[in-house]
Amino acid sequence: MLVLGIETSCDETALALVAEGRKVLGTQIASSLASHQRYGGVVPEIASRAHVELLTLLLERVLFDCGLKPQAVERIAVTRGPGLSGSLLAGVCAARALGLAWGKPAVGVNHLQAHLYAALMERADWPLSAPMIGLVISGGHTALVRMEGIRRFSLIAQTRDDAVGEAFDKVAKLLGLGFPGGPEIERISPSGNPKAYRFSVPRMKSGSSLDFSLSGMKTAVLTQLRGLEKGPSPVSDQVKADLAASFQRSIVEEVVMKSVEAARSHRIGRLAVGGGVVANRLLRDRLSEVCGDLKIDLAVPSIGLCTDNGAMVGGLGYHLNPDAPSSLTAVPDLRVEMN
Repeated sequence: MLVLGIETSCDETALALVAEGRKVLGTQIASSLASHQRYGGVVPEIASRAHVELLTLLLERVLFDCGLKPQAVERIAVTRGPGLSGSLLAGVCAARALGLAWGKPAVGVNHLQAHLYAALMERADWPLSAPMIGLVISGGHTALVRMEGIRRFSLIAQTRDDAVGEAFDKVAKLLGLGFPGGPEIERISPSGNPKAYRFSVPRMKSGSSLDFSLSGMKTAVLTQLRGLEKGPSPVSDQVKADLAASFQRSIVEEVVMKSVEAARSHRIGRLAVGGGVVANRLLRDRLSEVCGDLKIDLAVPSIGLCTDNGAMVGGLGYHLNPDAPSSLTAVPDLRVEMN
């Protein structure tokens, strides 16, 4: 079955043609990021307008590159949430229109579940019905879930305040770096000393002990920076690199330790991770190292499948039950455990 995947949850406009849930025949992606950088964050109105302008062009390109006609598409899958309202509506309306025009069924996909499925697309050796722990870390989301295959998701833990991506953005801004913050922190960290500063996180006194709380770490960076700024000379680039490297190390260790603890406490030997932050090289290396030591089988998507993309949507959409295009709706606050 050939599925057209459409992803428009934030600033990326992404389409892909995916066969049988795994084989990516073609993909197109465009981002309005350059239009947002001057504001230090994504502007919803700009993002939604860009989706409307780009969707038709990208659809024509992906079909042309694959040498296919619309009749070859057997199903349409689209991100229905979570995400920015206007951005989601652009994709959902496009999917509804194409489904009605082409006479094809359509299915709404949970964006966070699609990120986790991206880790499985390249692991044909993993049975999709097997239980596993899922870690999803994207711009605005950080959560651990127990997965019973790819249809049942149970929330284990989540962030109490900032998501990992948000924490990176805020610390990058404190250090005078660009947006998005994750790639900027990663860019300067190799020249810094990751042990120059110690940034710890609070232990949870209520709720799940595996919940994340990262806003305090961001505040610790701010406090340290303000103290340094009171010194006799300006904060040097080397000091900023040390702060970035130390912060990145602390974040990565927190994420890795809680992820493997979730796997061990649930007695599940498989861990799938997904989301844009998974492109971080230190995180990938530490996950691989720690999971290897603990004999936990790890599934990590290739870099191209970490960020928002149409392939993960089309891939997961293959496994879900389709519906009439007219029934598709956008759900901006859709939770990771909701289908």
